[in-house]
This record gives sequence, structure tokens and C-alpha cells, in this order.
Amino acid sequence: MTDWVLRLIDAGGYWGIGFLMVLENVFPPIPSELIMGIGGIRVGQGRMAMEWLLLAGTLGTTIGNYFWYLVGHMLGFERLKPLVDRYGRWATLEWRDVEALDRLFGKYGQIVVFVFRFLPAFRTMISLPAGLFRMGHIRFLLWTAGGALIWNIILAYAGFALGRHFQDIDRYLGPAASVCVVGAVIFYLWRLATWRPRG
Repeated sequence: MTDWVLRLIDAGGYWGIGFLMVLENVFPPIPSELIMGIGGIRVGQGRMAMEWLLLAGTLGTTIGNYFWYLVGHMLGFERLKPLVDRYGRWATLEWRDVEALDRLFGKYGQIVVFVFRFLPAFRTMISLPAGLFRMGHIRFLLWTAGGALIWNIILAYAGFALGRHFQDIDRYLGPAASVCVVGAVIFYLWRLATWRPRG
């Protein structure tokens, strides 16, 4: 995958960065750490400018997240009730839990979206409930872009500082993301086994 990302960045420049960051958020197996890290390396080599790299990366991230927001927005909060009534056991949810999430997004949606931008495994997935619970489009886009910009600055400057050694970070980031995913699966299985509806 690294060679494919490298070829696309070198062929497409900032457009390649933006396109890859859209893909990374629509199909999460493509790592943003790799994309923006390589971009940072190219800045260090004088082949890209940091401000344009960050603009392309942040726009791509925001567009990719907006895709999942729109999926949630089209599904809509109201259509959830029959799904929760029928399949709530597998999601370990009751309708009162969904109403509580709706209130949470109504009060703190922007903070939730912003904070999730820094989690290694679930940065994109927060966009779906943000759309489901009708977080405002502008609020979602601004907080997503803000969180994405900070994350992209960290990754791009890491690539810039570490140069070609940046790819060594993948040895640590890959396992860290895997640990988060495995932990989430274990937590879900435990919750599924112990969950009892309150109704």
C-alpha cells in the first residue's frame, strides 16, 4: 500500500493528497498517518509547501467525513426506532439510550466530533451519529475541519522532522490501532453477554 500511496502523491501532488484523504475517511484501512507523513517528507525535500499540504489534507478529511455525516443525515433519527426495537439487542441499545445520545449531541456534539478526530481507530465513525442526530451541517464541518487540521499538522510535521525514517512509525501506529480495535471488539462482546434491557 505504501508504494501505491507514494506513486499517487508524486503523480497528483496536492490533488493526490486530497483524494487520498477523502478515500482514507470513506475506506478507513488507508492510513492518514502514512498520507500526511509522506506529504511532510515531500515538504522537507522542497517538493511541496506545508500550507498547501495542510489545506489539501484537511479539505480531503472534511469531505470524507461529510460523506458519512450525510449517510446518517439521510437515514435520520426517526427511522432508527423500528431498527432499535428490532435489533437493539445486538447493538445493546434501547430507545431511551438513543434519546440520551440525541440529547448529548444536541448539547455537546461539536466537542464530541472534535475530540474523536484524535482517536486512532474511530475518527471517521463519529460522523455517522453526528448526521443521525441532526448536528448542524456548518457546526459539523467547522469542528471536523478544526480537529482534522490539528491532526494533520501533527502528522505532517512528524513526517517533515523524521524524513525517510517516518515510515518506521508504522511499526508502532499499526499495532496501536489494532489494539484499539481488538479492545473495542472485546468490550462489545462483554457488553453483549452481560446486557439486559431495562424496559
